[in-house]
Amino acid sequence: MEIAKTIAPVCLAIIMFGLGLGLTVADFKRVITIPRDFFIGFLGQVIILPIIAFILIHIISIPPEIALGVMIIAAAPGGVTSNILTKFANGDVALSVTLTAVVSLISVITVPLIVYNSASFLGFEITKEISMLNIAAKMFFVVTVPVIFGMIVRSLMTDLIISKTLLIQRLSVILFLIVFISIWVEEWDRIISFITRAGLVAFILNITMIFIGYYMAKSLASGIEQRKCISLECGLQNGTLAVFVATQLWDDIVFMVPTAAYALIMFVTSIIFVLIVRKIN
Repeated sequence: MEIAKTIAPVCLAIIMFGLGLGLTVADFKRVITIPRDFFIGFLGQVIILPIIAFILIHIISIPPEIALGVMIIAAAPGGVTSNILTKFANGDVALSVTLTAVVSLISVITVPLIVYNSASFLGFEITKEISMLNIAAKMFFVVTVPVIFGMIVRSLMTDLIISKTLLIQRLSVILFLIVFISIWVEEWDRIISFITRAGLVAFILNITMIFIGYYMAKSLASGIEQRKCISLECGLQNGTLAVFVATQLWDDIVFMVPTAAYALIMFVTSIIFVLIVRKIN
């Protein structure tokens, strides 16, 4: 637990800095110029995903700690991994980047709101000397500030950053894996007993959101590239951010178990999804 607690904020800040390096002001203008596809993805990830998670934790019999962990990963925004897999799937990478960026930036508001209300509903008392405003402020410094700093660096060294895009993306994935490998190694004895209870709900949530994203976009989005992107954005979450939030509020590994399970599952399901849809035009 101590390793994950120590490295999660650092890895998250570096990942978000890497996200910022891939952004320009034009990515945010796209929300205004082509709003329909963006808002379909936004609806799926920010609104529908937490609602589906909330329904599942009431349908499936799981301990309340696991249930709250599910809500934490459901509240998290998409990660850089979704941008990479959208590219492999021949989806709309620009839309993926915009969704990841905007949802990540507003997560300083949405994540504390969802997590605190879920904790209250499930009967948890957040005992640490930390308020919703406090956790939002901490998220601001490890999420928003690195993104803005990354955008500034890109604007100053555009050609260099563009040439190193693949390297930056790979580094983000490696840091993501470091966080979760550290959790699995440090808490192996405990995590295996929890994973059997968290695995089912994590799997159902992931598969449900991939299908909801795909078919919602099929009906409402502008094309197949956008459909692929929105489906992946709905199914892939920023697990490092979820770990960061959980470690800020509780000292027990159990709250991170659904995130660990979801991270493992989403890699497998998303790769299968990409292999299926990448040739669809």
